[in-house]
Amino acid sequence: MRDFDHRQLDAYRLGLEFVTHAEQLAESLPVGRASLADQLRRASMSICLNTAEGAGEFSPAEKARFYRLARRSATECAAALDICRAIRVGDKSDLEQGDDILRRIVAMLTKLILRAHPAE
Repeated sequence: MRDFDHRQLDAYRLGLEFVTHAEQLAESLPVGRASLADQLRRASMSICLNTAEGAGEFSPAEKARFYRLARRSATECAAALDICRAIRVGDKSDLEQGDDILRRIVAMLTKLILRAHPAE
């Protein structure tokens, strides 16, 4: 039996890596920042979930739409890291590592979007 298509995508596997990174960041945030931690967790999971949905789609337009949603979630995570910096929470090197992972994810998802639906 063939494996699920999304498991073959580097963007999905890197998204999983970011989920674990985001979880560690969220755990390190002060107790009063639960809403920020929750938002980071949800947005990071959304990268993987939407990437998987896109990989499972047959319609090129729908495939591209899900990859765009995943890309938006990745940029939302980057904004959450910016907020951490602005309010001075989180380890600087952990935040930078998160940015590096997210930049790679966004680049991969952009390629998947353009491949799925070149008119995008």
